[in-house]
Amino acid sequence: QVQLVESGGGLVQAGGSLRLSCAASGRTFSSYFMGWFRQAPGKEREFVTGISWSGGSTGYSDSVKGRFTISRDNAKNTVYLQMNSLKPEDTAIYYCALTRKAGRSGRAEDYDYWGQGTQVTVSS
Repeated sequence: QVQLVESGGGLVQAGGSLRLSCAASGRTFSSYFMGWFRQAPGKEREFVTGISWSGGSTGYSDSVKGRFTISRDNAKNTVYLQMNSLKPEDTAIYYCALTRKAGRSGRAEDYDYWGQGTQVTVSS
């Protein structure tokens, strides 16, 4: 069993930065692809970014490319999301997730474990 706990959300002005963390329990954390998703009120959950077990492969949605950076520290069982140049449209609950499927995926249904989410609010 894997448990994921996000932290680092909050209120920030447009143009500001936040760093989210996702701490994982379970010895198999380092073997799997990890993703960050977000869900705004009234909208479906959407893929933001993901990272391979080694950290050597990453993917980003077009809406955050060039502004967000994902990284992981397997020794600390933690995945990070550095968010820069934040915009009001980035306001959402951000979730980290783990998939046991081989390869990378941007589909929420492919992920087996989810955190409880952390709120990010960007004011204009």
